[in-house]
Amino acid sequence: MDDEKRTAPINRHYIKRLLKYLMKYRKNVILTILCMFISSGCAMLSPFLLQQIIDTYIPAKDIKGLLFISSILLLSVLMAFVFNRIKIKLAGRTGQMAIRDIREDLFNHVEELSFKYYDNTSAGRIIVRIVNDVNQLSNLFTNSLINVITEFTMLILAVVIMFSLNYKLSMLTFAIIPAFMVVIFLIRNKVIASWREVSIKVASLNAYIHESISGMQVVQAYVRQRTNRAIFKNVIKDAFDSWIKAIKINGVFGPAVYVISIIGTLSIYWFGSKMLQMETITIGVLVAFTSYLGRFMQPVMVLSNVYNELLVAMSSCERIFEMMDYEVDIKDGEGATDLKDAKGDVEFKNVTFAYNKEKTVLKNVSFTIPKGSTVAIVGPTGSGKTTIINLLARFYDPVNGNIYVNGEDILKVTVRSLRDNIGIMLQDPFIFSGTVLENLRYGNPEAPIEKVHEAAGMIGVHDFIMEMENQYDTILNERGSRLSIGQKQLIAFTRVILSDPQLLILDEATSSVDTHTEKMLQDAILTVLKDRTSFVIAHRLSTIRNADIIMVIENGELAEMGSHDELIEKKGIYHGLYQAQYMFLKETA
Repeated sequence: MDDEKRTAPINRHYIKRLLKYLMKYRKNVILTILCMFISSGCAMLSPFLLQQIIDTYIPAKDIKGLLFISSILLLSVLMAFVFNRIKIKLAGRTGQMAIRDIREDLFNHVEELSFKYYDNTSAGRIIVRIVNDVNQLSNLFTNSLINVITEFTMLILAVVIMFSLNYKLSMLTFAIIPAFMVVIFLIRNKVIASWREVSIKVASLNAYIHESISGMQVVQAYVRQRTNRAIFKNVIKDAFDSWIKAIKINGVFGPAVYVISIIGTLSIYWFGSKMLQMETITIGVLVAFTSYLGRFMQPVMVLSNVYNELLVAMSSCERIFEMMDYEVDIKDGEGATDLKDAKGDVEFKNVTFAYNKEKTVLKNVSFTIPKGSTVAIVGPTGSGKTTIINLLARFYDPVNGNIYVNGEDILKVTVRSLRDNIGIMLQDPFIFSGTVLENLRYGNPEAPIEKVHEAAGMIGVHDFIMEMENQYDTILNERGSRLSIGQKQLIAFTRVILSDPQLLILDEATSSVDTHTEKMLQDAILTVLKDRTSFVIAHRLSTIRNADIIMVIENGELAEMGSHDELIEKKGIYHGLYQAQYMFLKETA
């Protein structure tokens, strides 16, 4: 669903889901509500005690009784304060624990989503949902949802007491309720629409910032700073304008409710003063009634604010639960079992795949790779080479056909066990923030340090690591910005080796290293590939010629398959690719 296509203001289903997070901490919620009842009950007692002081004890000049009831009044005020403070702490802690759980569930779900989701969703928008949208629920969880119960109870209690004091003043009080309802219904749609707009603009802002920082080298290489600043100025202006608009609309709500409450209070004073002149009520009753009017107006305002906050939060809820409800399409099938051994044959049987309906990437591809074979996949850019390894690792599922590893359909084994058996070295190696050692152990956190050193030495990365300031404990920045592309590939390849996979996938593993380093890597690869089934996407002749099997992919079809000598003798597509690269290398030598 696009951010611009949003639905109803208040969604009961979303509210029920939010309440489930709160009710995980049922004990805290009950204690919070109990404290709120005690605090509110003490606050409700104060006007009654004040009425008794004015109408009974002061006229009777009962000093002893006055001191006694004043002590009770002071105690009730003190208890109201103490239990209110306890309530605030409990509600805050409970609300933040619920927020933590929502954010954790959201992040866990995002980690399970397939590449298909990330193909269509920018990182900036995902970050906004996990951080900003969840934060938007903070006040709702901390106070509002819990307040509803006690404030509604206090509202009913205030009404009962007010009617018991004077039904005429009570009826006048109720005359202002329609004005509240008019304000609520006039403003609610504008409130929800304005905060939805804010969410959309902030998501766009985050997406643009993330993209610009990630591509900073390209930005500076093409001297795009001035253009990007102009674009960013417009993006941030849109976000700023949407915030100002939302704040203005949101700001109308509170003052409108406050003005109505003031009008109601003044009306009570005016009508009450007339009744005093007619001696139909006492001063104590009027003072108590106006105090209870405040107790009546406070829940009305609180409940109005809760409604307002719900309107604001609904936009965030839609975005959060939309992401949470996005189906995990790459998941374990019913009755899936663990793949215990991936050393057998790999078979593609009539496999067809398309990233979208417009274009089919692989068309009815079938092949069988004997265990322990090294397969080189070659072909023009966009022919479907990377798609084959993506399907093998179940980053995507085929539209038609089946894929077998060691005779087992990969759709019938658990995703985790399949990927545990596969080591993947991508063309663009990703380095995480953390130490060199943490990056090397990423696929095998328990690897002994001796084994790490051995793998690093075999790949040829050990020497340059030892030259760094803290050696294996050297901190690397995000994406390994201080490393060359070749060094990143060496670290990433060592990481693959340490995971000790049975199936190995190398996507241009030597594309960014110098000739000397490539020779070291080739020797290491020959050692690693021994007794492992491996798929190698490569363009360099040295890698291709050493393969047991070469597969030529063209226009999504398996055009040729065989050994180097067989395909050269055939004088087909591979022969043309080989001759073109050979002539290029000869001319540039």
